[in-house]
Amino acid sequence: MSTETDTAEIQLIDVKQAFASKNAKLAKRLPPFIIRYLKRIVHQDEINDFLKRNGNTEGIEFLNAALNELEINSILEGMENITDNTRLIFASNHPLGGIDGLCLLKTIAEKIHPGVRSISNDLLMNIKQLRSFMVGVNKHGGNVKEYVAEMQRVFDSEAPVIFFASGLVSRRHKGKIEDVDWKGTFVKKAVLHQRDVIPVFISGRVSNFFYRLANIRKFLRIRSNIEMLYLPDEMFKQKGLTLTIRFGKPIPWQSFDHSKNPEQWAEYVKRIVYRMGEDLTS
Repeated sequence: MSTETDTAEIQLIDVKQAFASKNAKLAKRLPPFIIRYLKRIVHQDEINDFLKRNGNTEGIEFLNAALNELEINSILEGMENITDNTRLIFASNHPLGGIDGLCLLKTIAEKIHPGVRSISNDLLMNIKQLRSFMVGVNKHGGNVKEYVAEMQRVFDSEAPVIFFASGLVSRRHKGKIEDVDWKGTFVKKAVLHQRDVIPVFISGRVSNFFYRLANIRKFLRIRSNIEMLYLPDEMFKQKGLTLTIRFGKPIPWQSFDHSKNPEQWAEYVKRIVYRMGEDLTS
């Protein structure tokens, strides 16, 4: 099969077409310089070039190609805390909004279980070649029965599951970079499916621009997370990064009793995670 045929089958990024599919009238009114700016901040040309070279791969092969392209390396600590039991939930902070997810997926897929799945509602969910690793959060309705069935299959399996429990990239508040409140979903799933929880701390941060934009948006009470548009740009800014992934001791699912509600237990685990990384954030 020719290269042209191969690339023709790969879904490339087209900012202008994406806007037109969402709002055709708005797309027609956008001046060309706005489209050019959007193409630049999402790195349309660079991503499409990468997809043309690697878009016919998927799963761990595509994941490794992406990390190699960005020259990303990981230092792993605390691997001895992970038991032979693969039916684990990994609850992690989310400092980078993409690179952290790729590195954690790579680590668990290669060292623990190739069938690892990540509960995702962010950038990575939109990458077709990584969908075998992902279970999307059903935020917009969709096929509820299909979503529930898929979640059931994942948690009934032997594969580990990753939760970025805040659901958002870390934000800066009063000078401190930290996740927003962790949701209690992973606690409920741990108890329901009798899965122990491994707390995970990942080092790293995004740019001051991203944090400032998020705070300005919040101050102006704009509900749409417009800063998320800049996550591809943040990924490219992290080229050459070496991050640390630190695994804590497993928390038995039986620990999550009725002395706290799921959100309070989630906050408890979040505090463990950030204590684990104190020396990496100072």
